[in-house]
Amino acid sequence: MRVRHGEELPTALHELGLRSGQPNLVLIGGASKMDVKELNGIRSLFVDGLVPAIAALDATVIDGGTDAGIMQLMGQARAITGETFPLIGVAVAGKITTPDRIDHSGQGTFLEPHHTHFVLVPGTHWGDESPWLFRVADVLAARAASLTILVNGGEIAWEDVTQSVKAGHPVLVIGGSGRTADTIANALHKEATDERTKRLVDSNLLRVVDLTSDFGELTRVVEEMLSV
Repeated sequence: MRVRHGEELPTALHELGLRSGQPNLVLIGGASKMDVKELNGIRSLFVDGLVPAIAALDATVIDGGTDAGIMQLMGQARAITGETFPLIGVAVAGKITTPDRIDHSGQGTFLEPHHTHFVLVPGTHWGDESPWLFRVADVLAARAASLTILVNGGEIAWEDVTQSVKAGHPVLVIGGSGRTADTIANALHKEATDERTKRLVDSNLLRVVDLTSDFGELTRVVEEMLSV
C-alpha cells in the first residue's frame, strides 16, 4: 500500500486488513552494513528470543521492510518458527524495487519476502521512513502500547531512536549487538559523553538488555515495557 500523507494511514491500514488496538514493536537498527558475522551473532536473538516473545504477546511488528540486516533476520525468524503475527515493512517508495517499479540503475533495494504487509511512504533517501514507522505504530496501537527495539544500527538508527522518544515510545536497547546500540547502552550504564546521547538518555524512555542475557529476561522486560 502506498501512502502520501499521514491522514491516509488509518484507511490504508484498514484496507490491508490490519486490526488496531494490539500492542506493537517497532524494530530499528542495522541494515545493509551488517556483515555475515554480525548477522550470525544475533540470529538466535530473533529465533529464540524476540519472535517467541512477540508471538506470546499477540503483538504486531513494524520495521523498515527491506531484505537486509535485522529486517531480514526478523522475516526469516518468523518463517523458521512458523509464527503468524503481522510483520509490516515501512519503506521509502523511492528506494525500493517492486514489480511495478523496476530500478534499471541497479540501486533499488528488494523487500524482505517473509513480511506480511508493506506500507510505501514518500521519500528518496534512507531515513525518510523514520517518522512513518511511529505514525504506523500509533495508528495500529490505538490505546494499546508500542515499544521500540534497537538492535545494532548506524546513523539512521540515531534518528529512529530520536523519533521514538519524540513520539513517547519507550526504547529497549540490545546491548552487545553492535554500533549505535552499544554506544547508547554504554551511555545508559555511565554518564553520556555527547549531547545527542545525553538527550536520549535524559528522556528516561530507554532501557538496556544485554545480548548475553537469558531470553526469559528479554521476554520479561518486553512484557513489562509494553504494560507501562
